[in-house]
Amino acid sequence: MFDVTAADEETALQVMAALERLWATSGTATLRRTPGVPGIQTRVYADTRQSGGPQ
Repeated sequence: MFDVTAADEETALQVMAALERLWATSGTATLRRTPGVPGIQTRVYADTRQSGGPQ
């Protein structure tokens, strides 16, 4: 599981796409904003047991 915090939606989407290239993931997750907290948050589940990701 990866908790991602990014400055904006475009960056968060780019991070999720990069994770999808490395591992099988839960796909594009819901982006959310928390009032008073800067940035965009999301959570992505990934099967990091697959080869192809960082060792």
